[in-house]
Amino acid sequence: MLKLTIAGRPNTGKSTLFNALTGTRDALVHDRPGVTRDTVSGMVKGRPWEISDTAGLENAKSGIALDSTNMALDAIGASDAVLFVVDGRVGLTPADMEWARMVRRKTRAPVLLLVNKAESGRRLGDVHEFYKLGFGAPVMISAEHKSGFDAIFEFLDNIAPDATNNVAPTTTPQKLKIAIMGQPNVGKSTLVNRVLGTQRQIVMDAPGITRDTVKIPTRFYGRDIILMDTAGLRRKAGVHDDVETLSALKSLDAIDKADVVILVVDGTGDIENQALGIASRVYDAGKILCVALNKWDLVAPEVRDEKLLKLKHQFTNSFHQIIKPMILAISAQVGTGVQNMFKRVYEQWDLSNTDAPTSLINRIVEKLVDDRQPPMSRLKRPMKIKFARQTGRHPMKITINVGGASDIPESYTRYLRRGLASALHWEHLPIVIEYKKDDNPFDDKQDK
Repeated sequence: MLKLTIAGRPNTGKSTLFNALTGTRDALVHDRPGVTRDTVSGMVKGRPWEISDTAGLENAKSGIALDSTNMALDAIGASDAVLFVVDGRVGLTPADMEWARMVRRKTRAPVLLLVNKAESGRRLGDVHEFYKLGFGAPVMISAEHKSGFDAIFEFLDNIAPDATNNVAPTTTPQKLKIAIMGQPNVGKSTLVNRVLGTQRQIVMDAPGITRDTVKIPTRFYGRDIILMDTAGLRRKAGVHDDVETLSALKSLDAIDKADVVILVVDGTGDIENQALGIASRVYDAGKILCVALNKWDLVAPEVRDEKLLKLKHQFTNSFHQIIKPMILAISAQVGTGVQNMFKRVYEQWDLSNTDAPTSLINRIVEKLVDDRQPPMSRLKRPMKIKFARQTGRHPMKITINVGGASDIPESYTRYLRRGLASALHWEHLPIVIEYKKDDNPFDDKQDK
């Protein structure tokens, strides 16, 4: 796979360009400089290029800016081509000159110089100045208005002229998408780095380090997956920054795009209501949920069993939608329990892609009804369960044809759901039961 990297100093429009070229909104966009910290990757729409949006290059001595810049330089060094973006409204700056020299030292790959924010020629500075960067003729573009992109595509096609002709719909199986979610500073990025076996994500003992939802293809424990590292989610009352608000919205959006969500919580404390709220969203979206009790190495060995039982009891009592929550103790820092957790996740994902035989479902439902008859409706009519079958996955969906009563109490639905989950080994999976009323042509006459 050919690799393309977008580089440049902060606030030149790199993330806007990334979103425009991928046809997504995966990169967080804001007028504030330095919003991008981690490297966000995707695919150029219609081209066989993997493209990376990197953090703005800054001359920092320490901290997040230094880590972000080093990651950006690593991405540049591993690229087959680079898009170097400058701000046409601001004009050439000493920082542009400095980082252009660094890019030339870091890679021998072709570099295309893009002068962004060129939608209005009257607001541009002296374009000819940009020749000093040493990347040849500058290309005028507007990432926001998606103009000037023909030159970008021509640049890519000239590097790999046969690649575009070979682009065809693939029949390879979809990779399992696993979102890593949780409150700030619970160890989400540490877990991602543990799975990747490298310092791919910035990790610091401070909340709010991760801002973008970063999708990273990898292979772990025998399976190709896509990890989605998300920004930490805090209670609304604690959020006063619009960048954090945008990050949180992207994190919640990751639930819909994921197949499985690993909810990371700090195992040294109690499970907070915020974590339970995230779990509820995951269940409502029909996704598989795994709760990772992280930092388990910091819990004293003599109290681990008691604490694990207490946390499981707390979660089960507070979040009753899932029959048997998958709650596992791990240490992302040390690596303890991580492989076992992914093994369990894979098992549940494989199980969720199966169809239960209709005959088996009907036998289970018949036994459940025999053991506990449905209640009468408000009109004092009995509910008659006639036929049941599986009609969906993710969530597992059971449709039951019924006659008579149409107002089936939620308590009885929970009884059926629990019984089906136990018999089909779906205790860890979200299950939906839908009733379909069989119309009786004689009902109207009987009512009269």
